[in-house]
Amino acid sequence: RFFSEIFLYLHQTDLSNNWQGVVIYPRRSVESVETARYGELINSSRILRFYIEELREGESLGISMLQLIIAPTARAIEQGKQLIPRIRQEFPKFKQQQELLELIETILVYKLPQVSRKEIEAMFSLSDLKQTKVYQEALEEGREEGRQEGELAAKLASIPRLLALGLNFEQIAQALELDIEQVRQATQRE
Repeated sequence: RFFSEIFLYLHQTDLSNNWQGVVIYPRRSVESVETARYGELINSSRILRFYIEELREGESLGISMLQLIIAPTARAIEQGKQLIPRIRQEFPKFKQQQELLELIETILVYKLPQVSRKEIEAMFSLSDLKQTKVYQEALEEGREEGRQEGELAAKLASIPRLLALGLNFEQIAQALELDIEQVRQATQRE
């Protein structure tokens, strides 16, 4: 598939310069054994193959992020923790730090679905956590749920007054945008 994509791209694109393809494998064992058909290309300088597992650790932040993706589950959280201070040190701009922290968090959330959100959050300091998109979204969802619950409580509290004014269940439900059943249940609790 790799070569078909390259040749399709070359066919559809008017290039005046040479091309080179890069294949990134998590480890050598993933590479296809059947390469004889493309041997000349694979062994030429046109194709570069990298194996993340064989890259030296700590070389660059980008390589460390790739290694986090393929890290064994038992080591992933520890690797994520080690990346946080590097991000702060190598990227002084707040926005860049925030984006990279979100990337680490996203990688860990997908990589470790069995690990609770609290465990992943524990690796971030509170200020780091508050900067992440997941935290911001959860906070906004909580606020929205709180607003909705507050609105519902206010509507339910007004039902006895509306009944006292002579409105029936259907009129109250329509005016407050509630189900008739919600109106009935609210009057039964009183």
